[in-house]
Amino acid sequence: MGKFKDIWDKEKDGNRAQQRSFLRFAIVVTALFVLFLFIKKDSVVRWVQAGFTIRSQERRIEELKRDNERLDAKMKMLTTSKDSLEQFAREEFGFAEPGDDVYIEE
Repeated sequence: MGKFKDIWDKEKDGNRAQQRSFLRFAIVVTALFVLFLFIKKDSVVRWVQAGFTIRSQERRIEELKRDNERLDAKMKMLTTSKDSLEQFAREEFGFAEPGDDVYIEE
């Protein structure tokens, strides 16, 4: 840390004044550039946050597409097979055929 403080002391420049002057300039410009990137309205932080949001939304879309495919397959199965429709109605809605014993659980 001591060498970093020495860079600002112009009396210690000696014969390396040009190099040390450029180093000071580069440090100030870099600090201003980084500050500008993080403070301005369209900052890097917002870009990163938007990237995370987009990725999570894309994952959610893929999940919903898989659910839709599963539900489409189930709907096709229920509309093409009478037995599967009857089984679904019994399991989901408690339907029964005449003569079936129905037990109600609470």
